[in-house]
Amino acid sequence: MKTVVHEERQLSFFERYLTLWVVGCIGLGIILGKLFPQAAITLDSISVYQVSIPITICLFFMMYPIMVKIDFHEVVKAGKTPKPILLTLFINWCVKPFTMLAIATFFLGFLFKGAIPGVEVVKNGETVELFRSYISGCILLGVAPCTAMVLIWGHLARGNDGHTLVMVAINSLTMLFLYAPLGGWLLGVNKMPIPWETIVLSVLIYVGLPLLLGYYSRKWVIAKKGFKWFEEEFIHYLTPVSIFALLITLVLLFSFKGELIINQPQIIFLIAIPLFIQTCLIFGLSYFIAKWIKLPYRDAAPSALIGASNHFEVAIATSTILFGLSSGASLATVVGVLIEVPVMLGLVWFAKATRPKLFPEVHHAK
Repeated sequence: MKTVVHEERQLSFFERYLTLWVVGCIGLGIILGKLFPQAAITLDSISVYQVSIPITICLFFMMYPIMVKIDFHEVVKAGKTPKPILLTLFINWCVKPFTMLAIATFFLGFLFKGAIPGVEVVKNGETVELFRSYISGCILLGVAPCTAMVLIWGHLARGNDGHTLVMVAINSLTMLFLYAPLGGWLLGVNKMPIPWETIVLSVLIYVGLPLLLGYYSRKWVIAKKGFKWFEEEFIHYLTPVSIFALLITLVLLFSFKGELIINQPQIIFLIAIPLFIQTCLIFGLSYFIAKWIKLPYRDAAPSALIGASNHFEVAIATSTILFGLSSGASLATVVGVLIEVPVMLGLVWFAKATRPKLFPEVHHAK
């Protein structure tokens, strides 16, 4: 029997320095917001039914490169080893949204409430307390399981790439049915106004449409050029598109929030604390449940990582449509982007470091 040797894959240039790019876009957005306060407002005013066309274009290009990577033929094979899939679905939809609500409410609505004064007017004209808006952004992150960077995290942790891809596909499909009702219900618990039609529409536009176009364009490209060209050329040049679109969106987001950040920079830190705790908690819970149900490491690692990471593209899209670019909810989802890369890289390191003790099995090729 031969031991399987896993080829180490490095993060791309954009992915490796994503935190720096995010910080740079925050700075650029703040500067633009101070120098040209009407610029982002003018762009956002180009809209149809309160949906900003520039933001819609950016958010679509965040999602499409992710969806086109998914091979749905792999979903059929998942039935042979259902335990990691069931664990991921349980954590993502039965645990994670509720722990996020509880943790965000405790920190932002109780512990830090005195440091978050003020109210804001959300997109439908209602006035809400600012801390509730931040909690709402955290909720939108908590109900959005990652379907993007987790492909990288799972590979870097030397997990089972096939199962990671299957879990991504299944979570993408599950989001179409659960994201809107669960997200809407939890926002209601937080006493935030929530137009159900808008949140359903946002999931269809930012998950359903890219998923559909990704599926058919993948089939078309592979049929015309072959799978090797698709993997080595098409995906190689398409991958940075989603991050570039994300960065443009961040510039717009922070051009609105520049004044708040300059006057209250501690807000970013306060929002980051519950998001950091939630990420580590969900990873630890998933990782040790995987150990308890005797999953091999190569299934346990990606199962834990996909639970810990968030689909910030959809969260940003939904918060922007529901509450506007200038909302506290949108700011909270952006803070999720800011901490995602360093925290997830730390969890990848933790998984690899604890593998010999927690998962001492030796894997051989069949």
